[in-house]
Amino acid sequence: MFEASSGAIKTLAADPRHIGGDLAGFFGVVHTWGRTLQYHPHIHYVVPGGALSRVDGRGHPARPGFSLPVRALSRIFRAKVRDALDRHGLLGATPGEVWAMEWNVNGPAAGDGRGAIEYRAQYVFKVAISERRIVQVDEHHVRFRYHQPHSHRPRTMTLPIMEFMRRFLQHVRPRGFMKVRYYGFLSPSSSVPLEEVKARIELAHGFAVPAPETTLEAAATLRCRHCGGVLRFCRVVWPGDVAIGALVSLDRSVGVAPGLTAGSAGP
Repeated sequence: MFEASSGAIKTLAADPRHIGGDLAGFFGVVHTWGRTLQYHPHIHYVVPGGALSRVDGRGHPARPGFSLPVRALSRIFRAKVRDALDRHGLLGATPGEVWAMEWNVNGPAAGDGRGAIEYRAQYVFKVAISERRIVQVDEHHVRFRYHQPHSHRPRTMTLPIMEFMRRFLQHVRPRGFMKVRYYGFLSPSSSVPLEEVKARIELAHGFAVPAPETTLEAAATLRCRHCGGVLRFCRVVWPGDVAIGALVSLDRSVGVAPGLTAGSAGP
């Protein structure tokens, strides 16, 4: 899916009828679950509105509020998935009607992208269901909350324990599988430095690109739960040793971080 979907974006971005840049930059996050833990693999991409061209060395901006046509994107994506299945000898196991129907690709405008990134950031490292959604567990069933798409009314679903476990374990990723992937000029292996990318974007917009305002919130001060003193991180001791980690209060009393075991620590 990553290969097919990213390839579709690159293909259309390079088309001069749309953006005309052969070096697009974007990143994607894969999710495999739906709201009721059903298996529903899909990828969320954050795509800047433009691309670089290695032919003319310029940045090519997309039209305001529009990047790539989703109908053409969905058809290229479908074709690339079909080719990949064919290469792996799996095309015959796929129902033929799949290739006759329209595939769903959505590409809404995201403004300056800040809201989209903040929203996606909440889900990057989460698992299929959080504990706060689980309402009740007994010897035979698990009951949890969920919402229907486009509805804010809370609903509940009750599943047998083994069915709940089966649904949950579908979403455990294989070891080493990369959930977040970067492409083009956002890739760590890109030969074009990000500073140069920014300069080409500014040049393409006549240097009328406003710098985003960023505010960094100060990290909360850690305090000892017993004496209230400020805690200072001392060391990490790897599993198998006496302590996993220790935090020491500046008034020389020893405090321990939640869930950690304290060993000996100096002031």
